[in-house]
Amino acid sequence: QEATPMPYTEIPGFPQSTVQSHAGRLLLGNVSTAPVLVLQGRFHVYEGHTAPEVCTGVRLAALLGVKNLILTNAAGAINPLFATGGIMLITDHMNMSGHNPLRGPNNDQWGPRFPDMSQVYSPDMQNLVLNCAGHLGLRLERGVYVGVQGPSLETPAETRAYRRLGGDAIGMSTVLEAIAAKHMGLNILGLSCLTNKNLPDCMQETSVEEIIARAEATGRELGRLLDVIVPWLEG
Repeated sequence: QEATPMPYTEIPGFPQSTVQSHAGRLLLGNVSTAPVLVLQGRFHVYEGHTAPEVCTGVRLAALLGVKNLILTNAAGAINPLFATGGIMLITDHMNMSGHNPLRGPNNDQWGPRFPDMSQVYSPDMQNLVLNCAGHLGLRLERGVYVGVQGPSLETPAETRAYRRLGGDAIGMSTVLEAIAAKHMGLNILGLSCLTNKNLPDCMQETSVEEIIARAEATGRELGRLLDVIVPWLEG
């Protein structure tokens, strides 16, 4: 439904998103009857932001009273069974970025010094999205998301290593935000649009333009899914 936009430039102290295709604005609106806050554009450490700055939007959402957080991203599939253009439900993650938003003094009002990470992504939300996807006839993969720093894409050797460690998809976002959100007690759902496929024995060159185009195409299917999920989360 019609939303009220607020550019990040108008929010005091808010970082600025510089990535192509990231609008850099906050939207307030509704999906059906459910009130939503949407961050159109995120922040990355490869842009020069610190780990806490990357999580500014998530922290703000939690302080405004958000309880359920849906994190989406574009990712490369490193599981050879996954197809380009698919959607992966994130069941767990590996933080390979070398950064952590909780480093430094802890704000006890936000969360504990050592938050438990045994179940970052809500099982209830995962079951909900699987049921909704089934009703819509959408196939969802399930797997482990590997979060790296970027901005360089993965080499064949890195792809092979992350796969052997148990990764199914790889990207340059989401993990730090998930850590901060878990720290503040949010229920988290993670979904990856699989924009390219990394096969280490026959790697093909991938451009950012191709990734954006595939993300937009897959995003339409993701939008259908979110339209169904969000009203259920309100209840």
